[in-house]
Amino acid sequence: MKPQRFLNHSQIDVYFKQSKDDFVVNEVPLYEFSNEGEHLILKLRKKDLATWDAIEILANYLKCSTREFGYAGLKDKNAMTVQHISIHRKYEDALKSFSHENIKILETTYHNNKIKIGHLKGNNFFIRLKRVGLVEKQKIEEAFSKIAVFGMPNYFGFQRFGIDGENYKKGKQIVEGTLKERNRNLKQMFINAYQSYLFNAWLSKRIEISKLIEAFEPKEIFEKLNLPLDEVKRAKKQPHPFKILTGDLLSHYPFGKIFIIDDLETESQKFFEKDRVPTGLLCGKRVKKSEGLAYGIEKDFEVQMSEDGARRFAFVFPENLQSNYKEDKNHMELSFYLPKGSYATELIAEILH
Repeated sequence: MKPQRFLNHSQIDVYFKQSKDDFVVNEVPLYEFSNEGEHLILKLRKKDLATWDAIEILANYLKCSTREFGYAGLKDKNAMTVQHISIHRKYEDALKSFSHENIKILETTYHNNKIKIGHLKGNNFFIRLKRVGLVEKQKIEEAFSKIAVFGMPNYFGFQRFGIDGENYKKGKQIVEGTLKERNRNLKQMFINAYQSYLFNAWLSKRIEISKLIEAFEPKEIFEKLNLPLDEVKRAKKQPHPFKILTGDLLSHYPFGKIFIIDDLETESQKFFEKDRVPTGLLCGKRVKKSEGLAYGIEKDFEVQMSEDGARRFAFVFPENLQSNYKEDKNHMELSFYLPKGSYATELIAEILH
């Protein structure tokens, strides 16, 4: 499935490939480490290695299980990444002589508990685009500035779907009972990919509807989409190009309670001001559903499954956006911060189409 892009420009033809030189990730921890306790915190810089690759190398060196390590999130393989991992303090002396060409321990500290998945605020990114002429530079800067104002769709990136992009199909078969997967971790990964695929499909549909509302007169929208005329008129007045609908579930941003929309005008203004954001469904049990008109669209992407469900932000708001054009090399350098769970590759896909 090719996601619907919310920006309206044509494709920008430049060169981008994830590599240790052109894709740099710096993890931002959820909390400050206490510098005391039984857990050793390693600030690790790795290149051309996935997080699990690095952990396996360290575990083999220490002759211990990979389960002894804690980490907040998995980082890209084709990148230079800096992240924190934890291990028991008893291994500190053994690590002093550790050396590897693709892993460097930048600094160490201590903490009272093991780092767990999700103990992450977000990530700072540096990305270099190549073969960028003056025309492409201008188009990239315009797109980047629009993302600074409106944010970006919070699609799951291609990394979520496996090397061939087909993992969600196995997840679908597992949910439908036509495929058995004995490996618990693989089973979880396939089902998560299916949940992500359904979320992306829903978000793409909502962006398509939003673009139609922006582009056509209310009466034409009423005839095309069968949305109530007064709803279309109100949506058209909203300041954000992603249109909130009656019955949407919103969340305070960047974190907070999920609530059903009450006053459409007020909430759409607060969405534009980055104070709250609409959410989409990750299918499963024990999860709130949207209502009314919003649910009429959401239910087309809802599948019953035994996994726990969740709500995910439909949009996120990148911060600290900066661009730097190197005319002598035809390079464009972009840097920005994204909250956890969001994909820098999706920001680049939104810019380049």
